[in-house]
Amino acid sequence: MGKATALLFAREGANLILSGRDIDRGESLVHEIQEMAAEAHFIPGDVGEIDVNRRLVANSISSYGQLDGLVCHAGELGLGSITDLDIDAWHRTFRTNVDAVFYLLKAALPELLKRERASVVINASIAAFKSFPNHPAYCASKAALVALARQAAVDYGPGVRVNSICPGPVDTPLIHASAVAFPDPAKAVTAAGENTLMQRLGTPEDVAKLVLFLTSDDASWITGSCYVIDGGILAKG
Repeated sequence: MGKATALLFAREGANLILSGRDIDRGESLVHEIQEMAAEAHFIPGDVGEIDVNRRLVANSISSYGQLDGLVCHAGELGLGSITDLDIDAWHRTFRTNVDAVFYLLKAALPELLKRERASVVINASIAAFKSFPNHPAYCASKAALVALARQAAVDYGPGVRVNSICPGPVDTPLIHASAVAFPDPAKAVTAAGENTLMQRLGTPEDVAKLVLFLTSDDASWITGSCYVIDGGILAKG
């Protein structure tokens, strides 16, 4: 979802600061964006470390002179039932899913508040509202993100709008990794798409379009909200 979002924003003329742990994939994405006559920089690192987030903000200011928005996409599963889940895996999941967003907000908000209009979009999940077998760390951490987004919206509006999005089953590597918690992983992925009202998996591009809308001036009266984008799976029950 992060790559699709970056490419869509680049097509819309945004200057981007990207991050991730895979240097080759990050540099490849930067090259793809530059071929579109857009500008991007890749800062490798683990966003679960506060210094990485500080570098992201500093690089935005040194490269572009300002920071207008954030999109937080990083995620980790931490699979295992409560009794089976390793304590380190629990902390690692919260470190990637929650701590990283807190660190980036803490580093970025002073710069965002300098802008006339700034926006933050935090990628949570329908796992904030729907339980899945052997996903306690993931579900709990995603629920925390919905609450964190609302709190940030209260504390930093009207200058900074903060919203969360809650995707359902999207065709990314994460859904295939998540499916190993089920007896038949391949069948679980297929069923996830078929069980939506739209009878298909979402695409990263579906999610990217929602993120673009929420960061745009068309969403100027939207903050503190949680947008579910799940093909209707929560409505179906």
